[in-house]
Amino acid sequence: MRSEKLVFEKLNNVRDLGSLETKDGKRIVKGKLLRSGHLTGASESDIEKLSKLVEIIFDFRSKKETIEKADPEIDGAEKVNLPVIRELTEGITREKKATLSLVQRFADNSEGARNHMIYIYKSFVTDELPLSSYKTFIEMLLKKRDKAALWHCTAGKDRAGFGAVIIEEILGLDRDDIFEDYLYTNECIKDEVNEIALRLAQKYLRPEPSSDELLTFNKTIEYLFGAKEEYLSGVYQKIEELYGDFNGYIRNGLKISQEKIDLFKNIYLF
Repeated sequence: MRSEKLVFEKLNNVRDLGSLETKDGKRIVKGKLLRSGHLTGASESDIEKLSKLVEIIFDFRSKKETIEKADPEIDGAEKVNLPVIRELTEGITREKKATLSLVQRFADNSEGARNHMIYIYKSFVTDELPLSSYKTFIEMLLKKRDKAALWHCTAGKDRAGFGAVIIEEILGLDRDDIFEDYLYTNECIKDEVNEIALRLAQKYLRPEPSSDELLTFNKTIEYLFGAKEEYLSGVYQKIEELYGDFNGYIRNGLKISQEKIDLFKNIYLF
């Protein structure tokens, strides 16, 4: 089961969680919960469309990312910056310096790139900053709004992706559907990732790389810029280790009470 991809001129990964079905047969209300990548580069038509759809925008990027690639002004939409990780966290934040450093570091070590990303994902549920930001995010969603709340990071796959996972867990989606929606990101951002791979290959590969060098480099790009099942599985494993299960993470990690969980369901399910 996948969230609905919305059509924009310049934005490739805007998706509505509406109509996703829970384990007990309820559905998420359409037009209320939108996830996306960064909004930089949105066309005038995209900006106009967003202004009609969105009432509040949560930006999970670092301060430096928001400066390097600022979101456009969206009429009528409140902006809330909730950085999930620190500045220059390689592999997740997309400051130019961090991205180039990371690719250079793992260009010939794809397995290192894979392990690095698994480690970063686990930090979403162990570090104080993401725990605080995701808690604030969920609590701010407890306000009923006429239009949608939209949350994003850079690509919309890691920080925003895990934000979607938290929402889908609270609302009671089947675990397989949560993973399917998470992995759907790869289809939504494939053109962007291909462009990144081409640009970085020209910078970090010699003019005529061997087949093994090219294979390793492409795997590195896949690990660094793609959504992988093992990343999300690693988070769930860490949650089980620390909190017993995802409900324990919500209650004891994010400090979201059962009363608030019930209110959340009342707002976003029908």
